[in-house]
Amino acid sequence: MKTLFSIFLFVSFFNLPTISEIRKAYPSAANSEKSAITFSSKFTIIAEEDKVLLAYKGASVTIVAKFKKKVSEKISTFKEGAKLIELAVAAEPNDIEIRLIRLSIQENTPGIVKYKKNIPDDKAFILKYYKDQSLALKEYIKSFVSQSKSFSEQEKQSLK
Repeated sequence: MKTLFSIFLFVSFFNLPTISEIRKAYPSAANSEKSAITFSSKFTIIAEEDKVLLAYKGASVTIVAKFKKKVSEKISTFKEGAKLIELAVAAEPNDIEIRLIRLSIQENTPGIVKYKKNIPDDKAFILKYYKDQSLALKEYIKSFVSQSKSFSEQEKQSLK
């Protein structure tokens, strides 16, 4: 029994996506129901202590909610995802990638859901701490900001 469990853990560990794979898949996750489900499936096993992955898992759940048929299912699924994002932000409030994830979800959420209140704070946080990030994360942030509705042209140009 222990051997079987060890094999399961070994296989599960090596099937975990890298952060670069997740960053690559995230922008297109909302394009179709298939993309949303595929992206969401990457988070079946994540370490609770990895708050960035927790935020992406929350984002994936909110994206899947978009494709639910019943309004009640859309709302409950969305709330479940938003709760995961907020848990990640509460645990790591100074993590720029978690703030970017929350901003990306809030920016693309219908007003009726009332999940938009952190956009100004997250935007200001991203602009303030962008320069302190790794090159890979800067490129990722810059890519998001370039298509974002929340940033002005001047703010977009300021990210170098």
